[in-house]
Amino acid sequence: MTAQTTDTVKKPRVRAPKLVINQDELSHIEALAEGAYQRNPVLADRLLDELGRARIVSADKMPSDVISIGSSVIYRDETTGQEKTVTLVYPENADISRNRVSVMTPIGVSLLGLAEGAAFYWDTRDDQRRMLTVISVQQPEATSAAVDAAPVASEAGNLTLDS
Repeated sequence: MTAQTTDTVKKPRVRAPKLVINQDELSHIEALAEGAYQRNPVLADRLLDELGRARIVSADKMPSDVISIGSSVIYRDETTGQEKTVTLVYPENADISRNRVSVMTPIGVSLLGLAEGAAFYWDTRDDQRRMLTVISVQQPEATSAAVDAAPVASEAGNLTLDS
């Protein structure tokens, strides 16, 4: 009888978390990804791959604990234990000083469609792999059009006044 080898040296396969995308946002996000092919083909491919594996639902069926455009999110970096609060927005509304993160950034692509409690690997721009966990998701109180025009109530504490 021959000895069997074990796969103990292989890394365990991590299943990608389930994604849910709002049907009303899908065409805009797809257009952004297709338009980004010239500038950032890796990010555009990743976003389109994520959209391809997502469950697409109508706005009225969108779970309230899932990240979509306009959602405020608290996530934790499991390496450092640091928690961060951001709002996911379209690129034209991104403003890092107000913690408004574009869906067309690596972290924006990673967060889109995730539910509270989801954990995922994220590769930083300096090639560090981090495990991030979604702690909470808060939906905007108004429509997404209002979110794009003005800060949501949960951001009020983060605003600064110009002198």
